[in-house]
Amino acid sequence: MATSKTPDSARLDRIVAEARRTADQREQGYRERALKLYPWICGRCTREFVRENLQQLTVHHRDHNHDNNPPDGSNWELLCIYCHENEHSRYLEADSGEGGGENGLEAATHNPFAALKGLLKK
Repeated sequence: MATSKTPDSARLDRIVAEARRTADQREQGYRERALKLYPWICGRCTREFVRENLQQLTVHHRDHNHDNNPPDGSNWELLCIYCHENEHSRYLEADSGEGGGENGLEAATHNPFAALKGLLKK
């Protein structure tokens, strides 16, 4: 009869807590450096930030490698939370092969105004 080992919950909790703590420390380091290097402006939508809303400005890794943090900040750009989410969505779609065309976008085929002329004549 095979016995199944139950996972040591306390040990797993310690491992997860340590991983989170390490990630938070790493993030704080490059975030603080990026905020000192770059103006507090989103690199995509050009929204400006001040201390009161600075938590909405994120550090985006251009090569998507969160461990690549050169001292000159060349792998970073500051993006607002919305543009950062959009950037990662685009990256995931391109990586999964979704989208099409040469720029990753499908051509629009629906014309919402196709029957407008007929409706206006009535």
